[in-house]
Amino acid sequence: MQEKIRLLVNNAIALPRLGIQGYEWWSEALHGVSDVGPGAKFGGPYPAATSFPQVISTAASFNQSLWHQIGRVVSDEARAMYNGGMAGLTYWSPNVNIFRDPRWGRGQETPGEDPTLAAKYAASYVQGLQGDGAGNRLKVAACCKHYTAYDLDNWKGVDRFHFNARVSKQDLADTYDVPFKACVVEGKVASVMCSYNQVNGKPTCADPDLLRNTIRGQWRLNGYIVSDCDSVGVMYDNQHFTKTPEEAAASAIRAGLDLDCGPFLAIHTETAIQSGLLTENDVNLALANLITVQMRLGMYDGEPSAQLYGNLGPKDVCTSAHQELALEAARQSIVLLQNNQNTLPLSPARHRTVAVIGPNSDVTVTMIGNYAGVACGYTTPLQGIARYVKAIHEAGCPNVACGGNQQFGAAEVAAGQADATVLVMGLDQSVEAETKDRDGLLLPGFQQELVSRVARASRGPVVLVLMCGGPVDVSFAKIDPKISAILWVGYPGQAGGTAIADVLFGTTNPGGRLPMTWYPQDYVAKVPMTNMDMRPNPASGYPGRTYRFYKGPVVFPFGHGLSYTRFTHTLAQAPKEVSVPFATLKALTFTNSSSMKMSHANCNALQVGLHVDVKNEGPMDGAHTLLVFSKPPNGEWSHRKQLVGFHKVHVASGSSQRVMVGVHVCKHLSVVDKFGVRRIPMGEHEIHIGINGEEDQQPYTQTGAADPSQIVSKALLCFNDKYIYSSCEESYRLKESGNLNVPPSKTDEFCEGPCLSETNLVLTCIDNIFRNFVFYNRATIQDIKETIQAGCGYGPQRGNFDVAEHLKAEENRAHKVTNHVVLGLSLIIMGRVIF
Repeated sequence: MQEKIRLLVNNAIALPRLGIQGYEWWSEALHGVSDVGPGAKFGGPYPAATSFPQVISTAASFNQSLWHQIGRVVSDEARAMYNGGMAGLTYWSPNVNIFRDPRWGRGQETPGEDPTLAAKYAASYVQGLQGDGAGNRLKVAACCKHYTAYDLDNWKGVDRFHFNARVSKQDLADTYDVPFKACVVEGKVASVMCSYNQVNGKPTCADPDLLRNTIRGQWRLNGYIVSDCDSVGVMYDNQHFTKTPEEAAASAIRAGLDLDCGPFLAIHTETAIQSGLLTENDVNLALANLITVQMRLGMYDGEPSAQLYGNLGPKDVCTSAHQELALEAARQSIVLLQNNQNTLPLSPARHRTVAVIGPNSDVTVTMIGNYAGVACGYTTPLQGIARYVKAIHEAGCPNVACGGNQQFGAAEVAAGQADATVLVMGLDQSVEAETKDRDGLLLPGFQQELVSRVARASRGPVVLVLMCGGPVDVSFAKIDPKISAILWVGYPGQAGGTAIADVLFGTTNPGGRLPMTWYPQDYVAKVPMTNMDMRPNPASGYPGRTYRFYKGPVVFPFGHGLSYTRFTHTLAQAPKEVSVPFATLKALTFTNSSSMKMSHANCNALQVGLHVDVKNEGPMDGAHTLLVFSKPPNGEWSHRKQLVGFHKVHVASGSSQRVMVGVHVCKHLSVVDKFGVRRIPMGEHEIHIGINGEEDQQPYTQTGAADPSQIVSKALLCFNDKYIYSSCEESYRLKESGNLNVPPSKTDEFCEGPCLSETNLVLTCIDNIFRNFVFYNRATIQDIKETIQAGCGYGPQRGNFDVAEHLKAEENRAHKVTNHVVLGLSLIIMGRVIF
């Protein structure tokens, strides 16, 4: 038993008699193999690994194939290092938490604020990491973290070890859990990490509903669940969730935890078993999950060199192809935020001398962000620009804290001498990082003053380059007539300087888009970071979060990104309405006038193809990201709009490309109610292609014949409320829970009230159902009959009418019955109604 327990921690012991080697489970590969965890180290023939842009940057590319390709390259290098004895095969990456609050120091590690974007990133990167091997074979084992609702580290005295995230079922289901579900269900990830924080009063690593029921039960994880480092100890030492350490160990393992990052389980599990809090079988189940993943990795198959991927070695790390991919990823990640008078691109012929100014103008390690390793090499912004023109360099500030203005004069002189000025400002890990959340969104210290003074002194155009993970409020720069262009470069990785210069001088046409909203400073002044609500609360003045719910002013919106060329969209093909069949005929009786539960819909093959011609009408070739948003019918659960799909396409100048974006009706057009139940709203769904102008667009409604879905759903509402249920209270409760099981003690209450006494109303409801359904299906007759009998507990004859006789009469009259509902679609391209 002691041996088994010592295998439940990250630094698992060796058991030579069983052929089990000691193993360190903790390695990191957020955007390249990292030495942050003890499982990987650099040295000898493996001095470095390719360092790609930070995740928030590559998310701005909106390019799923790029994410997959980065994952594949990272796993090549990870396998090579494993073969050389320098790394393990279990990597606790990616971080797919939602970037809910712009102050979060770890937002840079995430794919941004949108659940759809984060979900697609998660699945793509995980699939790239784990490989496309046959069967259950894994190239490396990825891990999606930190489950769940973790997005606060240390803000105004509140830290992640003590924070209790109060999250509604609605927000959990439609925001926080979405990327993790995609990781497991679509990405087939081999591991999930639970987080430090509590959710609604319970530590995530000790919550069986989250771990055993959701991750392993509903989502069917084929792998292991690991704690964030020392989080099992945190629930006892910091959160005081249990009275004894043995209870903490037992609660975590019973909840579904398999592996502890830290020594806590190794110390306290045996005593927990002796105390009767755990059984040996509990330990065996956890151990089986761990060893199964190791077997899928081939760790018991002998020498690594003799296995699949055994040919990878030092020659496969930091290759020219890998470094070129890092450069291409950086190019695709850069977002052009503003470009007045088409100032960019700069011309080496006209701008022969460029002043390069700012604390991030000649940095190296800053460019790779956190959870990074040792890069193969660096090109700084200064070095990149110097390859095009003569560069005059003045830092202006010695670091991003920019605590004084003693160097501003030299920077002003340089700007006055140059043909153009590039200011590289922003943040670094001293300001935003793990354990470091920001208090505000302004540039640190005197950076804003430096920018403004240099801009006033400049002789030529001024370009502001922002190197940072989280957003900053640069409203002052947007309205400064001397600042012509603004770029956001995130943390662009080892090749960031080359990519920045390529965009500045037009070798690369920028095509990135913001993966998060850039708020003004006064937003965070009004919104506490501890408020986890996504939706606004008009009563309290709470404005809501992210573009999906927040309606207030922004510095730059989600999805914003300009180009050096001009793209137009033309609809080629799209449906005007979509039929959603019921999963079962009995689901008819659970559908109300406004929505149907997604679980009641037959969602197979319900994907709508939107075919759009993207034309490049400008002077340069370029890549364009087609964004598709949905706006559901108005309702109490609805978001303002929701990203449902995107596609990156390269279009040569003067040509066009046809793009198809798939929209899955159940997945993308559904909303989540306050009970956490996903529903498909009936009625008119607006589909927006592009982001320009849709905020001012008036909803489009079709005219003519009544919408069949409204006729059907109104009849069903009458049927549900007056025929199955006896009171408004019970009707509401049962409809929301989806439960029609009538307790014996409630028979009289349910079945002796209006359900049967209002005979005429009941018959009218049935008549309406048959009269207005648009498809005939004989099975539905029997289904309604069975449902009536089950709901009110009576046979074919009860009260003042004969149910079977009435149904038979309706059948003989050949009234039509439907087994589906219809959703209308409005298509809006760049703010213009198409139909």
